[in-house]
Order: sequence, then structure tokens, then C-alpha cells
Amino acid sequence: MNKKVFIILLNYKNVKDTLEAVESLENINYPNFEIIIVDNDSKDNSLILLKEALGEKHHIISSGKNGGFAFGNNVGIKYAIKKNADYVLLINNDTTVEKDFLNHLVNSIENKKNVAMATGLILNYYNKEKIWYDGGEIKWDKFYGYHINEGKRLSDVTLKEREITFATGCLMLIKCEIIKKIGYLPEEYFMYYEDVDFCAKIQEEGYKICYNPKSVIYHKISAASGEAESPFAIEWNTKNRIKFMKKYKHKLTTLKYLKLNILFYTTRVIKLIKYEFEGRTDKRKALIKGLKRK
Repeated sequence: MNKKVFIILLNYKNVKDTLEAVESLENINYPNFEIIIVDNDSKDNSLILLKEALGEKHHIISSGKNGGFAFGNNVGIKYAIKKNADYVLLINNDTTVEKDFLNHLVNSIENKKNVAMATGLILNYYNKEKIWYDGGEIKWDKFYGYHINEGKRLSDVTLKEREITFATGCLMLIKCEIIKKIGYLPEEYFMYYEDVDFCAKIQEEGYKICYNPKSVIYHKISAASGEAESPFAIEWNTKNRIKFMKKYKHKLTTLKYLKLNILFYTTRVIKLIKYEFEGRTDKRKALIKGLKRK
């Protein structure tokens, strides 16, 4: 297994989690990898702390600006490609891994035809029997990336390696030769939906995505961006879902797309009323900002 893998960790004001992720990755049994840490312009002492803790062990890059999730990861990807990497692994900095997780991901691509990307089973860091991601699908009738079996107990599901349509940006092993052909992660999304868009693009170019549950990692749910229903998440999920819908509207007939828009905006109005009733002015304002953003 000689394929060179560059593992990219994106840090933003979260050195403690990043260092735990690095320590976990240092103990994997894959024989040919390097770790890159990209600090996404944290504007605190993150860069200093990372360099003090890690020294020269791993390459640390400052992104120069906080251009979002895709931008920061692309900084690492471009460095890896310059260093002749065969694969890049995008993995959240708030994760830990099983020692053999990377072996299984590489095998999933190497042993199958036309597979450009692989991902694995993601369990809740705080409750390792609870599933966060057991493969995923792009739901074109609603335009979002769906996590299969999210929230279910591990013992209640049957795990199976298979082709999927959506890999979360929390864990993506990507062939560098494919990136050279189709381009980098889409940077028009600051946060959320860049992974859904990239998966859609891969498949439109005729490539496949593989899910291998033998590859296991543990994710501190929402440590990077706050709770899933935080004002930050509401604003950017809303904005980028609209952007994704417009970009890929060719996936639906005109009538179906019209119906989807009516449903989407109707449910947003209901949410606005709900937030007002609950006294959550912060969430109401965040949703309005998301709807107004172009």
C-alpha cells in the first residue's frame, strides 16, 4: 500500500481539538502519509500554539484569510498536489480515528473501478454507540445531503460497504488526479453545502463515491460551528441551500423545481413564526439574513 496520502486538518480557533486529532492520526498504521495543518486565519494565538506543540513534525500553513471551509481545505490540497500526493484526506479537526481507518478508505478506491472518493462510518465521539453518518445520499427532491441512520444505535443497523451519492466533508479521501481534472472544492460556499456540491460534481463527471463502514472515526458533533440549530448554522445553511438549489435546478423539471421552492419558502415562513413565538430573535434574524444573502 504505497499510495501517498496527505491528511489535511483545518483549524479555526480550536487548537485543543486539532492537537487531539493529530495525536490520533499519528498512531494509524497506514505506512505512507503526511499531516498538514491549515490554520484558517484564526486571528488568535492558534498558529503560535500549533507550532510550539508540533515543532517541525508536521507542515503548518496559514491560509492568509478565513475564506471558509472549502477555501481553507483547498490551501492544503494545492500544497499536497505540489508535493505529488496520490490522495488527499479531508478530515474534521474535531475527530479521532481507528488505527486502520485509512487503509480501508484507500482499499475502497484502489480495488474498484471509477471510484474518485471514499468515506467511512462516523460515530459520535461522546457516545461511540451512536451513529452520526452511515453513508449518505443527495436528496434531489429537497436539495440537501442526507446522513443515513443518523442518531441510531450501532447495534440496531446492518453496516454494508456500498456506492453512495453523498460523502460528508467531515471525512473524504479523494484521488488527486480527479481533483486535477474537475477542480477544487467550490469556494462560493463559506460553510455548509460545499461537500454536497463537490459530490454532485464528481458524479456528473462520471465518477463514483464509495462508503466503507470498516473505516471508523469519531466526531465531536458541531464543535467547529456550534450547534446545528445555532444562528450561525441557520444563516449559512439557508443561504447555501438556496445557492445549491439554483446551481443544480437542472436536476428537476421546471414544475418540480417550482413546487420545491414554494415548499421551501413556506417552511421558512413557518420557522420565522416559530422563532418569534419562542422569543428567539437571534434565530429569526439569522434566518432572515440567510434568505436575503445572494
